[in-house]
Amino acid sequence: MLYGIAAATASFLLAAVLAALLRAPALRLGLVDRRRRRPVPLLGGVAVVLVTGLVAWAGDRSGVVPLGPVAVRLLAAASAVAVLGLAADVWRLRRRWLLAGTAVAAACVVPYGETGPVAGAVAVGWVALVAAAFRGLDHADGVAGTVGVVTAFGIGACAAAGLMDGPAVLLLVLAAALAGFLLHNWHPARIALGACGSLFMGFLLAGAAVSVRAGYETGGGVGVLCALTAVPVTDAVLVLLSRRLAGRPLARGGPDHLAHRLRRLGLTAQGAVVVLGGAALCAVLVGVLVHTGRVGGPAVLWVAGGSAAGMLGLLRVRVYGPPRLRRGAVAGAGRAGVIFPVRQTTSAENVQVRAPLRVRNG
Repeated sequence: MLYGIAAATASFLLAAVLAALLRAPALRLGLVDRRRRRPVPLLGGVAVVLVTGLVAWAGDRSGVVPLGPVAVRLLAAASAVAVLGLAADVWRLRRRWLLAGTAVAAACVVPYGETGPVAGAVAVGWVALVAAAFRGLDHADGVAGTVGVVTAFGIGACAAAGLMDGPAVLLLVLAAALAGFLLHNWHPARIALGACGSLFMGFLLAGAAVSVRAGYETGGGVGVLCALTAVPVTDAVLVLLSRRLAGRPLARGGPDHLAHRLRRLGLTAQGAVVVLGGAALCAVLVGVLVHTGRVGGPAVLWVAGGSAAGMLGLLRVRVYGPPRLRRGAVAGAGRAGVIFPVRQTTSAENVQVRAPLRVRNG
């Protein structure tokens, strides 16, 4: 107990300090996320990876809380994925290489003896896709870190309930490191996770969830896993479905994620983070309660229904398309009732009308 508190405190402080120190080198080297309205450094994930590995290794080497083989394999594979993500931040690797490398790492940590070969193969694909989904969340200030903290605490609670001390401590350290990183990632963000940190976080969370649920009934296990990662999975499915319906390439980025659509509905950047964090908390809580047997398995259907309803509702929010002309009456158009086309701008253009439009009747 005392070590858990000390480890969490050390992770929080070290991640906050290291993220602040890495900001200037990232700007100097040009390692920035240019998809946002302003360049944001991408080395925040390096801070999270280093602090998580260092604190967990210190606890294992000191013998206070041995990680055990499961947590050691998870940490080693997640570190390899983090290196791959860092290469993507530096050299802009294609998504297919990231997905393939993450799947190879996942194949090294899935417990096939408890899941079986078929379910184990499905788990490999699921871990890789969830890691990619967490990377997709790192497009807006504070979203990925907030959802990651909530998910880490939830899966850590499931591990503790199953007496898996190693994974539980590892996830506690990860949650504390993400909380320290969030001090610099809250809007307006001064540093971002990048592919390095987001893939590391997503892989570690998904791999730990699979290890915790290994040996349980397959149908119930799938429901719990989806509840624990409901927000990133919903975001990924929403993006893919939206791009498919719009006829856009699936790999082509755009302002079509959950946070983007919530902003289009009028929420502030901080408000969108709070909404998504609250949704993640509710879904993760259901997953933890089902895993520990406090509620029945059908409770995960409420999470699935809520995710589907939210997805269908947000799918109606317009996020694509060039500026279009809409026809509308303009004040002072004259007795002839002439209708002038007025150019309607989108938020992506970041245009503000600062003076009323005056039309002189000639």
